[in-house]
Amino acid sequence: MSLKVDYDAIVVGAGFAGLALIHHLKKIGISVKVFDRATDIGGTWTWNRYPGAATDSEGYYYCLSFSKEIMQEWTWSERYPGREETQRYLHFVADKCDMWPNIQLNTEIISADFQNDSGTWLVKTEDGKEFTSKYFVSAMGMISQPVVPNIKGREKFDGPCFHSSRWPQEDLDYSGKKVGIIGCGASTVQMLPIMAKTAESVTVFQRTPNFVLPAMQKPMTPEWEKEIKDNYDEIVTKCRNHVFGMAFDSPVGRNAVDTPVEEREKIFEEKWQGSFRWVFETFDDLLADPKANKMAADFVIKKMKEKVNDPELADLLTPKGYPLFAKRPPLDHGFYEAFNRDNVHLVDIKNKEPISEITKSGVRTTQNDYDFDIIVLATGFQAYTGALEAFDIRGESGTTIKDKWEVESKSIMGVCISDFPNLFTITGPQAPFANLPTSIEQNALWISDCIKKMEDEGYNLCQPILEAEEEWSAHVSEIHKQTLMDVGDQVHSWMMGANIENKKSRVLIYFGGAGVYYDKLRESVDNGFPEIFFS
Repeated sequence: MSLKVDYDAIVVGAGFAGLALIHHLKKIGISVKVFDRATDIGGTWTWNRYPGAATDSEGYYYCLSFSKEIMQEWTWSERYPGREETQRYLHFVADKCDMWPNIQLNTEIISADFQNDSGTWLVKTEDGKEFTSKYFVSAMGMISQPVVPNIKGREKFDGPCFHSSRWPQEDLDYSGKKVGIIGCGASTVQMLPIMAKTAESVTVFQRTPNFVLPAMQKPMTPEWEKEIKDNYDEIVTKCRNHVFGMAFDSPVGRNAVDTPVEEREKIFEEKWQGSFRWVFETFDDLLADPKANKMAADFVIKKMKEKVNDPELADLLTPKGYPLFAKRPPLDHGFYEAFNRDNVHLVDIKNKEPISEITKSGVRTTQNDYDFDIIVLATGFQAYTGALEAFDIRGESGTTIKDKWEVESKSIMGVCISDFPNLFTITGPQAPFANLPTSIEQNALWISDCIKKMEDEGYNLCQPILEAEEEWSAHVSEIHKQTLMDVGDQVHSWMMGANIENKKSRVLIYFGGAGVYYDKLRESVDNGFPEIFFS
């Protein structure tokens, strides 16, 4: 029986994941419509318009690999492309692959309900329109739903006060202004060095200091570009098989704990060339052995302290009490050096001056009043689950995803959820945290293969099996307990959902290695999707 629907598949989100799905779903011959509430494609790179926004993966593998032609034609200008360049790249992909007819922007989805009588999805938009589809796919991203802290008095502030991922699009002028930034994660690490150059002052309110690794930005040269493009197949294979989806040469076959001190420090020093490579191309035990992790952490802290002139300030910026990578380390483009400027200040809101409220003129702590013209809330995201809980998505039983995940956010490999037939998610909870385009493409392949099986074999429904979900969640939890990431609530890491008020932390990430996870996705396809009941 063929279903009467507006589109075979409705996808929400027009970033990397949305474009990957258009490619893979069109390839199997089904109709696709991608909705996005933004004014442009790009996802993260449309919303995060703050100064200094850039990739933390090197651009040449932070890209989609389904078209060898595009990979050869597109040229990145530097090692870590900024927001504008990444968005230009996504436009290039959409143009080359004729994706624009499949995309509808400026459209916010407010609900998606599975219709038991017809086995279809009913999707409603904010402007009152309704659409039906056989398949409903979330391509909304794992860090797209901002966390806005419940600070008393926020509405009283006289100037602009906004989340860093909702930067005013009319290009806010902060030159000569007093700026307060609440939060000290990846967004602040990127924006502070830029804003400090022209703002009258920038005051950063820090709760938990980060391990920050060097970026060491550099321009793309013709020689480097040729080397990349001559070896792109190998680079893509490296990403596919790597523990974090990166094009790194690892494992390297040596452990820090077995290496003499002088040799170990020499290797740490020689490999200090920027990016996350340092963690994966020095020693194999940095994320597995507490002693090795401490050796690496001490080296990172030593490097940081060499950059900050004031010892007291350096101590405030030093991460304490948790292992390297328990919080995702951002990359440094002059973050530490910014604190040597007279116009940059740091306030410790965890141990010394908790924030009491936001006032008409600025921020009040338990000890001081700070006057600002602009307040930026760089307070992170509800990772993995936020976008899927932001509007009502109702499954077969009528329960929403938000209610289902009240205590624990379970899925099957981050790609589907029991009680939600014909619904798929890209990088949902319990998928690995890895180079996102690599994970996105592997997820899109699994989803398109599943849908192809249904179309080829005449199935109307795929129902993710509850037992398979329980099994995957137990496996994810077991793996997590074996890692150094098992730090509970002590660092308020978004990777554990510990940054969300009134919610218990939970295991949101598969730590068994991205390459292993991609193998499990392929195994599922090869075995005919044993996690799914087809009817």
